[in-house]
Amino acid sequence: MMSKPINIGISACLTGNQVRYDASAKTSHFCVKELGQHVQYRSFCPEVAVGLPVPRATIRQIKQDDLIKVSRPDGSGDITDALQAYGKRVAKVAEKFSGFIFCAKSPSCGMERVKVYSEDGKGSTSDGVGVFAREIMKANPLLPCEENGRLNDPIIRENFVARVFAYRMWQELVAEGLTKHKLIEFHSKFKYTVMSHSQKSYKALGQLLAGKTTDVEALGAKYIEGLMGALKLKATRKSHANTLQHIQGYFSHHLTKPQREELCEQINNYRTGLMPLMVPLTLIKHYLLSFPKPYLARQFYLSPYPEQLKLRYGY
Repeated sequence: MMSKPINIGISACLTGNQVRYDASAKTSHFCVKELGQHVQYRSFCPEVAVGLPVPRATIRQIKQDDLIKVSRPDGSGDITDALQAYGKRVAKVAEKFSGFIFCAKSPSCGMERVKVYSEDGKGSTSDGVGVFAREIMKANPLLPCEENGRLNDPIIRENFVARVFAYRMWQELVAEGLTKHKLIEFHSKFKYTVMSHSQKSYKALGQLLAGKTTDVEALGAKYIEGLMGALKLKATRKSHANTLQHIQGYFSHHLTKPQREELCEQINNYRTGLMPLMVPLTLIKHYLLSFPKPYLARQFYLSPYPEQLKLRYGY
């Protein structure tokens, strides 16, 4: 699908590297056995990178006045500054990545809900962000990022992978050299994808590209910010069904009455939760083979990533 390997950053323990505090790994089957067949990983263990051994004493985030420190539970061995510095270095490398997968709840790699302990150790909250992960995300706000735990949710998993492949397409477009014409062509491929995520974003992106600005670089920056923001929103069964109905219109003059009724029924069955998304999509792809529509065939919505991933079978 892509001309070069898709590079994704990942917490090293998720790929099977035994680098956790107890010399274990936290291997993600999805990351290694499924997604790993279609992407190339660059793995990172911040703790090892800043000099901690394997195995090692546990570390945690501790709130001291208004500051969050990462150290051993007794406050010794503070590695906060080292983690931040390492995160900044990797953040520059991550500019060329198309995604990043972090280890959940880790004081260095957790994206959210990281435990932050009180200085006396008698209480904690779950509102922290891993020090390393924070630097990556702050420096690369458009980069698709997720945690291994959240990837167990089929909707979040599909959303993340779709964003990775969409972002990679954008990176390749920019590498070719951005023009207004190429930008409009790129957007045309994402018409139904954006529609399935956000009608508001669909209208806003269309209006943005319809403007008369001649600064293509600024236009591109606004566009990709809007696109990635839209794709981060979860598409619902209702929004998918509405999008499928729009696509159905391409075949209105080609299908027999029973065929139209069958497609309507499958879309409605998906809307009501009786069928996964792949059922109406498979029927639409079948009709697309029988009645070719070049514009529709180019839509990212119909084939956002390799079918072998089977990400639309479960919801």
